[in-house]
Amino acid sequence: MKILHRQIFKELLSIFTLSLSGFMGLILIGRLLQFRDLFMGQSLGALEMGKLFLYLCPFFLLVLTPIATMLAIFLTFLRMNSDNEITALKSGGLSLYKLLPAPIIFCMLCTGADVFFSLYGLSWGTENFRNALMEFARTRSQLAIQPGVFNRDFPGLVFYAEKVDTKDGKMHSVFVRDSTRKSMTATIVAPLGEIRTDSARGRIMVHLENGRIYQQQKDQLSVLKFKNYDVRIPLGNLLKGYDVDDLRPKEMSWEKLVRISRGGDRAGDLDPKFYRKVQVEVQKRLALPVACLVLGMFAMPIACIFRGLKQQYGLIISMGLFLVYYTMLSLGITLGESGTLSPVVGLWAPNTIFAVISILLLKMAVMERSFRIKLSFFKKKRREAV
Repeated sequence: MKILHRQIFKELLSIFTLSLSGFMGLILIGRLLQFRDLFMGQSLGALEMGKLFLYLCPFFLLVLTPIATMLAIFLTFLRMNSDNEITALKSGGLSLYKLLPAPIIFCMLCTGADVFFSLYGLSWGTENFRNALMEFARTRSQLAIQPGVFNRDFPGLVFYAEKVDTKDGKMHSVFVRDSTRKSMTATIVAPLGEIRTDSARGRIMVHLENGRIYQQQKDQLSVLKFKNYDVRIPLGNLLKGYDVDDLRPKEMSWEKLVRISRGGDRAGDLDPKFYRKVQVEVQKRLALPVACLVLGMFAMPIACIFRGLKQQYGLIISMGLFLVYYTMLSLGITLGESGTLSPVVGLWAPNTIFAVISILLLKMAVMERSFRIKLSFFKKKRREAV
């Protein structure tokens, strides 16, 4: 039995690794096409692009781990069923219940990994991704402001600095003309300036010290003195439309989500729709890891019930079943965010339904009730029709 479980586990692991790698490759290629303008605008090298993709991996792994788990178990037991290995084991006195330890342990390990991605990996990746983009934008802004040159790269802003220290970004004798407001134009003069980043709010600003602001509004001119003043640089032009302003619920850490959902962290001041999104995100972070166990145990009896099915068709069936699950999950997310349905019900209903069905199908598979797919019959009918 140890040898049998070990061999099943090895096959599960190999198919899981291959499936997860394939899905990750396709998604990362899609992201590369999506961020091509950002990468070209920031002139990023292969190392910087690799870091950004690494930071995005936990977000994708959270969703891809359940489907890879389901696919691994389905294809493994489908092959064993097609090669009559399960029939041979049954003839030796082994039931399907005795084959459960390997897939259960495998599903538990995948669930544990997905819990790590959900609670820790996603927030780590999101924070580092935002910080990396902010640092790229800050460097880009620093390079854009050349000494002795009027810079007009940012809409509504004109920058001029007599001297710029390329090492620390310090600027001397700074002139800024701000016409981003329709009703007022401001001219700012300061002896010292520096480009700073605010990663928490997704902002880059030019910090000025000990200067004056000349505000012109219609026919009135006012002069203000300041000790510290920040001019915000619009990131839409630098990051090619990528939004790094306020954190969205799916980008928040688990601790922050829990605080908001429990009424802390000024939850009362939040928009009700945003608060519902936070509650939905909390349930999603919990439901997706459990889906590894539910979908994995759902795939095993399905693979044992269908006979005479080739692996390529099995792949289509498994993807279709996951599409049904993901459609139900997406519907629960939509209803939860709109307030029509409780997030607990909407996010956990797919897991509950698939878990009940998996128990019924397992009993059916143990009783050797199966659906034999005779593809040759359909091919013969097709030839006769032609």
